[in-house]
Amino acid sequence: MTSVSEAMKNRHSIRHYVQEPIPRADLEEILRLTSLAPSAWNVQPWRFTVVTDPVKKAQLQAAANNQKQVGHAPAVIVVASDMEDVLANPREFAHPEMTEEQKDHLVQTIQSTFGPQSVEQRGQWALAQTYISLGFLLLAAQEKGIDSSPMLGFDPEKVKALFHLPDHVQIAALVALGKGAEPGRPHHRHSLDRIATFV
Repeated sequence: MTSVSEAMKNRHSIRHYVQEPIPRADLEEILRLTSLAPSAWNVQPWRFTVVTDPVKKAQLQAAANNQKQVGHAPAVIVVASDMEDVLANPREFAHPEMTEEQKDHLVQTIQSTFGPQSVEQRGQWALAQTYISLGFLLLAAQEKGIDSSPMLGFDPEKVKALFHLPDHVQIAALVALGKGAEPGRPHHRHSLDRIATFV
């Protein structure tokens, strides 16, 4: 079994994929692992649209600056956040071991924190939480031997329209998934001296 550190070291962004479908069970397991990502108050604002239909992938590719990996990958996951859905179901993310009083307190905290904010403000907050799940998704795929390519180049309004997502939804990324038809480039990363300060 691949360790987390091995998945980190071996993951590369891949743009050409072997043309074979990813088993549904593998996609579901990747998303189950992704859902273990942490979020403040455990609100879990991330939502995923898994695109495998060739016609839909072609339409998504057009909305993603015609990036070839969108149409070429066996599956593409639209990683989105929906804070309005979270607020509409405030007890859904309360831990089952909480007492009713604790759940009530959590709901009041969430409402008092986000109620005064605009839809855009709380949407941006939820988007930041969702980016944590994006990292989990990339590593979960790599652990199963599935290559990936995260993308931020797309028209969010076109993506939302394509999958009938509400206007308030924020799109964090598109992630192409599949077996790489070519190796990725070796890692080229800054040294710790360049990016880290110990105080």
